[in-house]
Amino acid sequence: MKLTKRLFLGLAASSALATLPVSATAQDWEPTRPVDFTIMAGAGGGADQIARFVQSVVEANDMMNRPLIPTNRGGGSGAEALLHLNEARDADHTLMVTLNSFYTTPIRQDGLGVDIETFTPITMMGVDPFVLWVHTESGITTFDEFVETVREMDGEYVMGGTGSGQEDSIVIAFMSSAYDLDINYIPYDGGGAVARDLAGQQIMATVNNPAEANGFYAAGDFVPLLAFSDERMPAYPDVPTMRELGHDFSYYNQRAIVGAPGMSDEAAAYYREVFGQVYEGDDWQEYLASESLSPLPMDEAETRAYWATQVETHRQLLADIDG
Repeated sequence: MKLTKRLFLGLAASSALATLPVSATAQDWEPTRPVDFTIMAGAGGGADQIARFVQSVVEANDMMNRPLIPTNRGGGSGAEALLHLNEARDADHTLMVTLNSFYTTPIRQDGLGVDIETFTPITMMGVDPFVLWVHTESGITTFDEFVETVREMDGEYVMGGTGSGQEDSIVIAFMSSAYDLDINYIPYDGGGAVARDLAGQQIMATVNNPAEANGFYAAGDFVPLLAFSDERMPAYPDVPTMRELGHDFSYYNQRAIVGAPGMSDEAAAYYREVFGQVYEGDDWQEYLASESLSPLPMDEAETRAYWATQVETHRQLLADIDG
């Protein structure tokens, strides 16, 4: 099963994707204390980088009368963050930056008692694909060489990721099945830690988002071998996609901001206005381009339709992994 940009766009409740509407009620409410800006992942990963970039844009442009307080809560593949938001005592001052573990973790950990349909859609900031990376000193420069090396090592080839059932593990599981690869997978708390350990050659390969790996790539430490995107990425024009190799598969990670269950309409409208301004601003548009993210604006109805489809899609993907 593939998660293409076309599929993402097709999830909208209407044929046109509009920018998030600003309700007049947004003018009737403002935060009265600092806003909890929970990050559903560990430090240094894509979600963490995006959250702190967004926070810096809001602060630099005086968009809010109270500060956003970024806090990493990536434990249990994001379960810590989900529970924190689900049990928020002050829903109007509690936000979360999500990735696809927003769907996979409640499916994998049914005992959490978390129903994402009760959360409050705020803003979809974009989606980004995954790329297969190796260290430059590995000597591997093509995906064919990667496949040959993994097969030769017969179960001893080590890749890092953010945990079983998480986004990268879905991608690695598909790749392993398609090419009959036996990979030793080591879980980490976040994509930042995964990228750092590849840079330190503690692991042999990763499937990281571009934002998590670009610094190491620019420094000459990483080599991109394969993109799990619909088309070749402008940042890596010589890197083939999985689809080019004959496998109709691509996978994108969402970068969204959601509110706690029970958030008031007035508070939700306020945050949609703030993050809508961030989204439309030059800083964010330049970030989308530099970090190879794709724009994907949605209104509340479109977001809820998107959530419902993603739950079912990831339920099937995880079932395929579990065999």
